Amino acid sequence: MILVGGQGTRLRPLTLSAPKPMLPVAGLPFLHHLLARIADAGITHVVLGTSFKAEVFEEHFGDGSELGLDLEYVTETEPLGTGGGIRNVLPKLRADTVLVFNGDVLGGADLGAVLDTHAATEADVTLHLVRVSDPRAFGCVPTDDSGRVTAFLEKTQDPPTDQINAGCYVFRREYIEKIPTGRPVSVEREVFPSLLAEGAHIQGHVDVSYWRDMGTPEDYVRGSADLVRGIAPSPALPGQRGESLVHPGAGVAPGALLIGGTVVGRGAEVGAGARLDGAVLFDGARVEAGATVERSIIGFGARIGPRALVRDAVIGDGASVGARCELLRGARIWPGVDLPDGGIRFSTDV
Repeated sequence: MILVGGQGTRLRPLTLSAPKPMLPVAGLPFLHHLLARIADAGITHVVLGTSFKAEVFEEHFGDGSELGLDLEYVTETEPLGTGGGIRNVLPKLRADTVLVFNGDVLGGADLGAVLDTHAATEADVTLHLVRVSDPRAFGCVPTDDSGRVTAFLEKTQDPPTDQINAGCYVFRREYIEKIPTGRPVSVEREVFPSLLAEGAHIQGHVDVSYWRDMGTPEDYVRGSADLVRGIAPSPALPGQRGESLVHPGAGVAPGALLIGGTVVGRGAEVGAGARLDGAVLFDGARVEAGATVERSIIGFGARIGPRALVRDAVIGDGASVGARCELLRGARIWPGVDLPDGGIRFSTDV
């Protein structure tokens, strides 16, 4: 099952119109990449735990047959947290061994290997743990010499291990049944620590596979670029990878430079002399002549005017950034906002 009920507040204003897992990443809804990995691993039955804009998922994926999957949907009427969300889909689950995913993680783990670890160790719950270079921003999960989880630690400036929770779990069904019902429950803060305290066997499957939480604009842009450049794996993107991905129906004028894993969506337009480095242009976006867009997301139908500079920013659907504007360092423009020519600057040169 996949948890896709979050509101994606860190990615606003993009998530005002669509749930985070349905935002386009390398030209496909982010969730499409995860579903393709699941299908590629030979898993066929998937339940989506939805909440925010729940109807969008079924409208797009239907019964899952186009992906070779049997998809079902369970909608939370009130937010239940990660543990409550897992427990809420229990009536739809058909197997005694259940693989659970957080729906906002871009990963490259071998799912078959995770399941093999769970079976070989006869664990009650298995966690996919990934090693990261700087674990201080994450909760750490130490393990003993046999790989058995010994603790769940909150963020600390002096972490005892570089292993973090990668948002992929294997449960024996009876342990999902133990999760309380009727209230919000955190699987990370409540379920796993309580299982440890009860003496349950929680196993870690540790690797160094590709992993990125796609919750922030910075990670969203980097994850998309990694898919385009072939750094991040996805069965949904066969064929040649490179510095850019230009979708059918998009127009790129001569002299435009597209590098850094840039994505140009369907019907989008890039003007002469424009420079796009690690940019994500949603369908119908327009970047006009001489503009520069770096490490930024340009929403559906948004416009970047001539010689504008957009760096590390998010531009909402249908917004218009006037000529010679400069938007830097985390700027976010809400949908439909119209900035006049030269209306915002970070330098004196006009």
